[in-house]
Amino acid sequence: MRLGLGQSFSAVVEAAEQCLHRAFMSRQHLARIVACLALAGASEPGHLAAAERERHPFRKAVITTDAHAACIGAHCGNDGGVIVAGTGAVGWAIVQGQPRRFGGWGLPISDEGSGAWLGAEAVRRVLWANDGRISWTPLLRDLFADFRNDPHAIVTWTATASPRDFGSLAPRVVAHTGNGDVAAVELMSLAATHLDILGARLVAAGAPRLALVGGFAPFVRPWLDEATSSHLVEPADDALTGALRLARSAAEPLLQVA
Repeated sequence: MRLGLGQSFSAVVEAAEQCLHRAFMSRQHLARIVACLALAGASEPGHLAAAERERHPFRKAVITTDAHAACIGAHCGNDGGVIVAGTGAVGWAIVQGQPRRFGGWGLPISDEGSGAWLGAEAVRRVLWANDGRISWTPLLRDLFADFRNDPHAIVTWTATASPRDFGSLAPRVVAHTGNGDVAAVELMSLAATHLDILGARLVAAGAPRLALVGGFAPFVRPWLDEATSSHLVEPADDALTGALRLARSAAEPLLQVA
């Protein structure tokens, strides 16, 4: 949602229309649907208020953050926490029915331990190596070649690069850890440390169990500290299931009135 509220809603409506089409239903049926829109950035009050004011074709729309939906899905609506490690990173918990949030404030000031953060830190180290502040490694030379070995090209790229763009570099970091690349190993270890800290905050907040979710999660999990791993359980389900659960809860009062 940070990349455009109108674009986010358009994508949601388009996806809903495609589902209706496959079910041999028309766009008019949108007015009968209670939808849950789990949007990245909806945890910010201003973004949430704007989303709630946005016009939509649904009977009712529940607006929440993708991390909240992931937490609901991971623990079937029960108390628990999630460490979300995807393009972004955030710690989210539901404790005694109330949400708790740690981190996830977005690049460039937050999202430590995420795929986007990892890519940004890798590029930062390319510039350090170019300056002679650290030694070159195969990973750093590999990334530098993407920019024609020109530090100015990196500066130009970062001026408009999105979190997704930075996150696209994360698989390269992961791949180079297999060769024992010093920079890659340092970055993965540092990413895990940041996620360990999120896990510790979630546990301290009262989350009885944690799930590690997100596209980057399988790659960073082996690097986590035992103190974090000991609290991890496999997520019962995903954010989509969590959003469906929230939508059903919002629809139940409407069914009773009908």
